[in-house]
Amino acid sequence: MKGVENGAARRGLSAAWGRLKWPLLLAVVLLCAAVLIGSGLAPGLWNAPKPPPPVPAWQQQPTSLATTKSVLPLDKDAPKPTKAELTRLLETTLQPDGEGSMTGVVLDAATGEVLFDRQADANRIPASNMKLLTAVAALKALGPDTRLTTRVVGADDPATVVLTGGGDVLLGAGESDPSAVMGRAGLASLAADTASALAASKVTGPVTVKVDDSLFSGPALNPAWSLDDVAAGETAPLYPLALNSGRYSPTVTTGPRPQDSAATTAQAFAEQLAAAGVKVAPGVERGKGVPGRVLASAESATVSEQVDLMLEVSDNFLAEALGRLTAAASRQEPTYDGATAAVRQRLGELGITTDSMELADVSGLALENKVSARQFAEVVRAITSGSELSLRAALDGFPVAGLTGTLDDRYIDAGTAEGAGLVRAKTGTLNTVIALSGYVVDADGRLLVFSFIGNGLEPGAAGNKVAMDRSASVLASCGCR
Repeated sequence: MKGVENGAARRGLSAAWGRLKWPLLLAVVLLCAAVLIGSGLAPGLWNAPKPPPPVPAWQQQPTSLATTKSVLPLDKDAPKPTKAELTRLLETTLQPDGEGSMTGVVLDAATGEVLFDRQADANRIPASNMKLLTAVAALKALGPDTRLTTRVVGADDPATVVLTGGGDVLLGAGESDPSAVMGRAGLASLAADTASALAASKVTGPVTVKVDDSLFSGPALNPAWSLDDVAAGETAPLYPLALNSGRYSPTVTTGPRPQDSAATTAQAFAEQLAAAGVKVAPGVERGKGVPGRVLASAESATVSEQVDLMLEVSDNFLAEALGRLTAAASRQEPTYDGATAAVRQRLGELGITTDSMELADVSGLALENKVSARQFAEVVRAITSGSELSLRAALDGFPVAGLTGTLDDRYIDAGTAEGAGLVRAKTGTLNTVIALSGYVVDADGRLLVFSFIGNGLEPGAAGNKVAMDRSASVLASCGCR
């Protein structure tokens, strides 16, 4: 019976093995395959795609804006794009939409090596890219931490006060705002301090308000400007004090402007003085105070903060004011001609060749301005990588693609999105002119500076800005080796 039972058991085991052996063999095969794939010995067994490499930090879209005091440190050994590959790509993107032509240059910021050159030395109308030249000249001449002082000065007549311009055209009508650039110095605060000084001197009024705008000289309006541009509010006659950068309201940045910002500011000060409890005589006039008899004063935002605002929103009035101040600090006459001479002087001190430049203003409104793409690229390189560290203060002013300033509504379509948040560049736009000069860290971690300028373009052709933006986006996404 034991033998029968053992035979039956063996037959049962054999039947069970028959039922189980194929699932077990399949499990063994799958286990071996997994081991082979995990060890890299069987890459062809399953054709699974490899995960993409991580995106470098400098190529990730920012979640918030950060203060930019430097674009360093970068890997000095990061590979440079090859000239041939970069040229191949840019020759495709940097093309006008219809009439006109586009010149350009790309430099390696660390070495100055030219990586792309299309008529880089040709003189071109630059539009508001001119403000880059003004920015570095102002920072060099005035210093980034300098503040401009607006004073109320006493006159021979104790009942006369003289509002004296110190070059601050960003005055606010209300209280001084320590956190602001426009409105850092406010007329309401200045008036309150003046009222206290008058009360201490037992002046009961009525008080006469005068304005001293003698800091700037020469014509208030640049003869190189189109009167149509002036009428449209692109700029206005220039004086050494103004509210809201020569506008009626800080929130309305288009349309007509005050044609005498000094008188307009003095009238607003008189109204604030009356609101502070001082009896004020009607009307304002020009005059001078007694040196040393300062009743009250208010300080502007720093020069670096003003430069950044000028670049970010492309403020023509502010640019010209900074140009006049640069002239005065450079021992030039504080006129329009003095401003252009001072800009040329300060660029020369930085080693940037200026002999071929033709300068008619420092804001870029004048069609007589002529500057090459190479000169703009050298200015950007001086800001990002040069030995003059005070110029780093201009880094924050470059508009960020798709996020800030004059680039906030660009880099939003599929053809340019790779540059969004990465390209930082100053724009320039006139009727037949478009320009873009700035810097970008490419996909390999190499800092590149560039300048693209289009002249003779078809007015209103949408493809011209796109061509510039696509070209800058090529640099942002470039491995290009």
